[in-house]
Amino acid sequence: MGVSTSVPEEGVAFVTVDFPPVNALPVRGWYELAAAVRAAGADPSVRCVVLTAEGRGFNAGVDIKEMQRADGPEALIGANRGCYEAFAAVYECEVPVVAAVHGFCLGGGIGLAGNADAIVAADDATFGLPELDRGALGAATHLARLVPQHLMRTLYYTSRTVTAHELHRHGSVWSVVPRDRLTGAALALAREIAAKDGYLIRLAKAAINGIDPVDVRRSYRFEQGFTFEANLSGVAGRVRDTFGTDPASHSHSHSDLDSDSDKERQT
Repeated sequence: MGVSTSVPEEGVAFVTVDFPPVNALPVRGWYELAAAVRAAGADPSVRCVVLTAEGRGFNAGVDIKEMQRADGPEALIGANRGCYEAFAAVYECEVPVVAAVHGFCLGGGIGLAGNADAIVAADDATFGLPELDRGALGAATHLARLVPQHLMRTLYYTSRTVTAHELHRHGSVWSVVPRDRLTGAALALAREIAAKDGYLIRLAKAAINGIDPVDVRRSYRFEQGFTFEANLSGVAGRVRDTFGTDPASHSHSHSDLDSDSDKERQT
C-alpha cells in the first residue's frame, strides 16, 4: 500500500498509487505521490512517466475520514498543501506524464489527470468534481483543462460526472480502451514519447508549460482559499458530514452562516 515506482522498459517509469479501498489519499499519500513523480521525472534515463493506480478506481480525492477525525485545521491544511504539491509535481514533471485512468477519477483525481500531458482511459472511467457535496472547493482549474468552460461550470455546480468516451469526444482523452488493455495502451503511448531524445523532450515540456494561458499553480491556490473560508464558516463540515444529503445544508443564507459559525467553526 502506498506509492511505488517501477520501470517496465527503458525510458518509461510507472508511478502507481495504491491506497485501498478507493484511493482516497491521506495527507502523507499526496506528499509521497509528489515526491515519486518528481524523482521519476528527474531521472535522466526516464523520458516519460505513466501515472496509474491499483484497485477500484484511479483516485477518489482526499481521505475525508482523516479530516473528520481531526480536532483542528491541521488535516485540512495538510490536504490542501499535499494536493497542491502533487498536482504541481505532475504539471512540472521534467518529462511528459501520461495518466492511465480507470474507474472513478474524482476530486483530487481531476487535479492529477487535468495536469497530466496525456490521458489514456479505460472504458469504465468516469470523471467529476463532487466537491460541493463534500464541503470543499477546488480543482476547477484542472477540470477546465479537460472540458469547455460552460460544461466545466455545469459539472462543478451539479457534481455530475462525465465518461471517458465523452472526454474523448472533447479531445482531452487520447484513447479509450477496455480496462484489461489500459496498462498496455498507456505503455504504448509512453513508449512512443520516450523514443524522442531525452534532452529535447525536456525542452519541449518546459516550452509547452511556458506558453500555457493559465498559471495552474496560482489558479488552484486561489481556489483553495475559498475551501478554507468554507471550513471557517462551518458550512464545509456540515456538508461534508452528510455528503451533501442534509436538506438543512441547502437552506442557510449568508447571514445564517455568520450566526452559526461560532458554534461550528473548528478550533
